[in-house]
Amino acid sequence: MSTDQHPHEPGLVVLDIAAADEATARTVTDTLDRLWATSGTAPVRRVPGEPGVRARLYADVRRRPEAPERS
Repeated sequence: MSTDQHPHEPGLVVLDIAAADEATARTVTDTLDRLWATSGTAPVRRVPGEPGVRARLYADVRRRPEAPERS
């Protein structure tokens, strides 16, 4: 997947997350990470002059994340 804002294939998405606080943003990104193959937990950032926090996540909604191998 490209790292720009426009995925080039069906099923690839860029999700911009806005939340009131970092804990909420992390909960959302962690949940999405369990549902689809994603770019992983996104860095949370604050935008000066704007309330809350933001994060960006890239996901492939065609694939589920791989289950860890059992030993």
